[in-house]
Amino acid sequence: MSDVCGRWRHSFEEDHDDVRVYRPAGFDFPRARGRGGIEFRPDGTFVDWAVGPADANEPREGTWATGAERESLEVTTAAGERRVVRIVRLDPDRLELRMGGRS
Repeated sequence: MSDVCGRWRHSFEEDHDDVRVYRPAGFDFPRARGRGGIEFRPDGTFVDWAVGPADANEPREGTWATGAERESLEVTTAAGERRVVRIVRLDPDRLELRMGGRS
């Protein structure tokens, strides 16, 4: 699952059905007010880059690990909230995730 590591920005214009689409941080996005993202680090830490009050990104840290099911990740926030995330597609320039429920 090391291919998922890196900082990804939410490409909300490309979201479809219940799938969220992310592009690498250096992707040339169209202009938008506030664009969140996620970051999976090789050491197992996770950052949810939420859009803050002034459209600036605010980090919300946690951890991630490979899930019990194939192509899934278990994400845990600093507050202890756990979520299973399914990888729908993973290419060098595109990450598609189906966000699961809380556990």
